[in-house]
Amino acid sequence: MNPTLDLILAHRSIRQFTAEPITDIQLDQILSAAQAASSSSFLQANSIIRVTDKALRSRLAELAGHQAYVAQAAEFLLFCADYHRHCEVVPDAQTGFVEQLLIGAIDGALMAQNALLAAQSMGLGGVYIGGIRNNPAAVSEVVGLPHQVIPLFGLCLGHPAQAPEQKPRLPRALVVHENRYQTELDRDLLAGYDQQIEAYYQSRSSNNKQQSWSGQIRGILGKEARPFMQDFLRSRGFNLK
Repeated sequence: MNPTLDLILAHRSIRQFTAEPITDIQLDQILSAAQAASSSSFLQANSIIRVTDKALRSRLAELAGHQAYVAQAAEFLLFCADYHRHCEVVPDAQTGFVEQLLIGAIDGALMAQNALLAAQSMGLGGVYIGGIRNNPAAVSEVVGLPHQVIPLFGLCLGHPAQAPEQKPRLPRALVVHENRYQTELDRDLLAGYDQQIEAYYQSRSSNNKQQSWSGQIRGILGKEARPFMQDFLRSRGFNLK
């Protein structure tokens, strides 16, 4: 392998950080890496809100489900899908299409992955904060997002104060299909993975629990997932047509 692959394959989410700040040079490089990501049709339909105000950070940590590291990390970046800028450039722009929402979400994820990889290459760590979507309207108000801008997720960055174990991924044979989708699930392979995840959760150094991957997915997908999102998206000019 090479250093880039080593970096990618060593990924772990970091939720505990030291008090050491990220330098201006490091932050500039991280943001440059984010902006270097691919952009569908070169729309560049994203904005990043760097939140430095401690009071705002604390409020966002609360809105995201009381995730303390949102307030404690050296840097917190909020990734947004943004068509407000385009409508300022072209007042009669045709917006509100589902495809534009997908572009904003996909390109935002590409930017954030570039940002995290750049940070990790410097010895930094981070974790994505999907809990931002627990209260998207309140988050939008906190950071002053105008119409046609929505918060997608956050990214905490800082110097790691922990070295968590790496969480095993699904077997490749359950994820990668050749030529056509294989609709018949390999139950034996899944059962082996469930056992691997149970062993991982029971042996890791913190937050031990007894749970399989299938059990975790059953818990997540067995209930409503942010049912307010559709109304919120439409109120902000997204997902209209």
